[in-house]
Amino acid sequence: MLSARLTARCASARVIGTAVAAGYDIAFDKIGQDGSGKATLLRASTRSVHGALFHLDDVDLALLDQIEGVGRGYDRQSVSVRHDNKVEQAVTYIAPDSCRDATLLPFDWYRGLVVAGAHERRLPSDWIERVQRIVSLPDPQTDRPRRLEAMQILSRCPAEWLNG
Repeated sequence: MLSARLTARCASARVIGTAVAAGYDIAFDKIGQDGSGKATLLRASTRSVHGALFHLDDVDLALLDQIEGVGRGYDRQSVSVRHDNKVEQAVTYIAPDSCRDATLLPFDWYRGLVVAGAHERRLPSDWIERVQRIVSLPDPQTDRPRRLEAMQILSRCPAEWLNG
């Protein structure tokens, strides 16, 4: 959701705005390659997920499929979202049940990226607070490349996005 992270991976990424996917909730139980919990959506009839909406060129969407692990932990799925008072189709990555583990927790840097992205997009404060309350744990591998990348991106974010 944090534009700096996505544009570092996909040069064509352009922010369209914010969107809400009704009938879904967020969970951090996708089994990550690093053993931590990653974000995914799950069906929840009475909930809604707030997020960012981006445009990607087809080449970058294919690249993002590889980065996110389509077929190896995530499936790319089309979901209906509300954006600018219209319902549109968007794609997102959702973990199948076989790639989920409710006992996992996200690393603190990963949750930090999600929280910073929510601040950047000015999502509702109750949504941001909800994500901030997700229990996370320190990454035991301090030299992990994804952690180092995340820490560099987060170091450029306003301090108020990171405290909470």
